[in-house]
Amino acid sequence: MGARCSKFSFCWWHSHLKPSLLDSSDLENGGKNEKNAFPAFTEFSLDELKMATNGFSSENIVSEHGEKAPNVVYKGVLENGRWVAVKRFNRSAWPDSRQFLDEARAVGNLRSERLSNLIGCCCEGEEKLLVAEFMPNETLAKHLFHWENQHMKWAMRLRVAFYLAQALDYCSSKGRALYHDLNAYRILFDQDGNPRLSCFGLMKNSRDGKSYSTNLAFTPPEYLKTGRVTPESVVYSFGTMLLDLLSGKHIPPSHALDLIRGKNFLMLMDSCLEGYFSNDDGTELVRLATRCLQYEARERPNAKSLVTSLMSLQKETEVPSHVLLGIPHGTSTPPQPLLLTPMGEACLRKDLTALHEILEKTGYKDDEGIANELSFQMWTNQMQETLNSKKHGDAAFRAKDFITAIDCYTQFIDGGTMVSPTVHARRCLCYLMSDMPQEALGDAMQAQVVFPEWPTSFYLQAAGLFILGIENDAQEALKEATKLEAKRSKN
Repeated sequence: MGARCSKFSFCWWHSHLKPSLLDSSDLENGGKNEKNAFPAFTEFSLDELKMATNGFSSENIVSEHGEKAPNVVYKGVLENGRWVAVKRFNRSAWPDSRQFLDEARAVGNLRSERLSNLIGCCCEGEEKLLVAEFMPNETLAKHLFHWENQHMKWAMRLRVAFYLAQALDYCSSKGRALYHDLNAYRILFDQDGNPRLSCFGLMKNSRDGKSYSTNLAFTPPEYLKTGRVTPESVVYSFGTMLLDLLSGKHIPPSHALDLIRGKNFLMLMDSCLEGYFSNDDGTELVRLATRCLQYEARERPNAKSLVTSLMSLQKETEVPSHVLLGIPHGTSTPPQPLLLTPMGEACLRKDLTALHEILEKTGYKDDEGIANELSFQMWTNQMQETLNSKKHGDAAFRAKDFITAIDCYTQFIDGGTMVSPTVHARRCLCYLMSDMPQEALGDAMQAQVVFPEWPTSFYLQAAGLFILGIENDAQEALKEATKLEAKRSKN
């Protein structure tokens, strides 16, 4: 790359837009020499992705239609601190695991700074998931249609179109020219405010499913006839994206083309842009959109010619994207996730064996300081029997004879001579091990009553709620446990 730099006397390499001077094929590894510019493609375990997303918590959902979508996208953070987007497919979406893995690996071979790259997948049983780089600064739809602070500037709209064309050209050069349902939700903004194309659209939402959303007004005409996506179909969708950028609205192509044919293209333009662009630039972008939206697929331009056409239109190339986009730089990292303790991780995984080991190791040290005022009479007459039932319960707990442990701990609790949150916790786990989650939840809550700021009681509530499938309440209990644990470690 160094030899190539010498061709430019004023060394464009220091410009913010340096990749715009490269062929799309040079966007691999971001036009950088570092071999590790992007992480290698990895096959993750389901447990790793559960941990990353806090058990696929609804609070981590970032996809457009939330939990109602057939395939849901979550934000998450891996053990190494890398933020990721995790797409969890409907269980019936990819019945053939081999086909899913082959497709995922093929997309995972792509590496470009114009993509939110696919860095891994997971295929366990009926679960199929994709893992991509996380883009922290929202979608094009948000910045273009639902903006709050400022409308998207003309120069930024041109940059989005250009970078998107480069992304499509790069994918084409690597044999992945087909993109499914290209729309404003598929363009994401990275930490620097640069637009990137989501890699998720390079795979279908299911092996045999539709490639477009149900809105027929935006669907390429040939797809309506054949049901097949072609590279020309992707260019048609690129044309609809140009209309979005021009108008600031999601206008059906037929309506936009009527305005253009009637030489009313200024009526198409976003009113927010008035006075900020030249008629020549507007006319050129309208002309390009019209070519992309030709009814006959063969009359549309290819991705490489789109790059060439858009390169000459770029404005304010020295201004960083985050400035044009009007977002703070370096402060858009998502809030830090819960840093779970081993007990928290075991709850999230519903790993009851690990919970048993932790409770066994901890013993009764957390009962210290729990008031147990006993009269001498109670000590002499009832105490020995009560202590014996606890002792037998502990022996059964150690031996993993959970039914016997439940009986012995119940005798201890019903005796009423001593209060022990640990016994409630142990009986709670015995109930969980015996497939009695409702009874377990009662014990975990009773432990909280006895010892209101005890993290273990909240951890066990979380485990019971996860097992019962009450995800949101389980997450809240896990948060509370983590908070109390952190507070305790500070003291």
